[in-house]
Amino acid sequence: MKTATHIVWGPELSPFLLKIESLLAQADVPFRRLPRDGTRLENLRVSMLVERARRRRTALRPPANDDLDEYPLVPFLITPEQQVLYDSSALARWLDQHHCGAAGSLVPVDPAARFICIFLDEAFDEFGLYMVHHNRWTLAAGDNDHPGRRLAREYARQLPPGLGRVFANWFERRQVRRLPYLFSVAPSGYSVPGLARALTPPSRAGFPATHQLLEQSWQRTLASIEAILEQQPFLLGQRFTLADASAYGQLSMNLTDGAAARRLRELAPRTFAWLASIRERRHVESKGELSLSPLLAALLDVFIDTFAPLMRANEAAYERLKNASAMSFNEKAFDAGVSLYDGELLGEPYRSVVKTFQVRVWRELRGEWASLGSEARGRVVALAGGRDLDAVFGVAAPG
Repeated sequence: MKTATHIVWGPELSPFLLKIESLLAQADVPFRRLPRDGTRLENLRVSMLVERARRRRTALRPPANDDLDEYPLVPFLITPEQQVLYDSSALARWLDQHHCGAAGSLVPVDPAARFICIFLDEAFDEFGLYMVHHNRWTLAAGDNDHPGRRLAREYARQLPPGLGRVFANWFERRQVRRLPYLFSVAPSGYSVPGLARALTPPSRAGFPATHQLLEQSWQRTLASIEAILEQQPFLLGQRFTLADASAYGQLSMNLTDGAAARRLRELAPRTFAWLASIRERRHVESKGELSLSPLLAALLDVFIDTFAPLMRANEAAYERLKNASAMSFNEKAFDAGVSLYDGELLGEPYRSVVKTFQVRVWRELRGEWASLGSEARGRVVALAGGRDLDAVFGVAAPG
């Protein structure tokens, strides 16, 4: 099977699919989304292609896979040559190499801007996901049009006939059950009037509640983006970059989530409109210079206070447990109650499980910081209000 365009395999419910689509649009790469836009036979063929690539470990995070990675369920990018690719951040660099559009590279060339872009990208992907997944299944928990039903409609030509409702119910219960794995832990005795127990965001014995921490972080994130967009059209200046794609992918996930969408619009109307414009592909018209506005400081602060210490603690726990011959990590370990660690963010305690892909993310980000020259480091530190970023990333100053 050969296609004339690229295929994005996955559902609209995935923030990483939304991110990939925004990157492809900016790079002017034609694509279709399956299974939504495919025939039943085409969907079956692509599904088999993806599963075979996962099973044989030939699905690639360009330029090369890492032993710390784990394959996602979705999304994947299938090229016209039938290569199966994954990881939205890696795909941005791949697009810059193979399909760089007229508007310019998705990852800035300037060293300081490049580092800020990569930092924001990874922070939105890893910690931003926790905030918006929490919003979908907690803030919007009582909405009538549950995400599972939307997913079943999108997968109608992938599912066996008559199993849409069964699939929707299974998916909703699965995602609610996974909330603590994705950092959203309800207080003991938490309930939502009229909501079935299976759809009620759960607490977990021995795990501190994190709802307040996630809500506080989300509001700070929105306030900082709102201030930036008041002065310029994108996070890094006059055109769309990987940082915008990551912010869009995560935050726009809530645009279809009823109460979460209404709350987003109330707190950050400019950001809401910005997300909607990217969804409508209006960002592809953006051209112009990149700049590092002082207004970025507040957004950097949010993630220096949350994402960075969480990644440090995760890596330290991984090293400690690996030295003790621990063999199980990620969601399998979480379900078994092993490879757990404790920490504190914004003065609030939390408990989490070691995630190996986050170890890889953090090591690569630390490597980016270590490779920066002194001039670029100075610009980033100044933008971050003089904070000791060598200590944040655990990397000694050069020279």
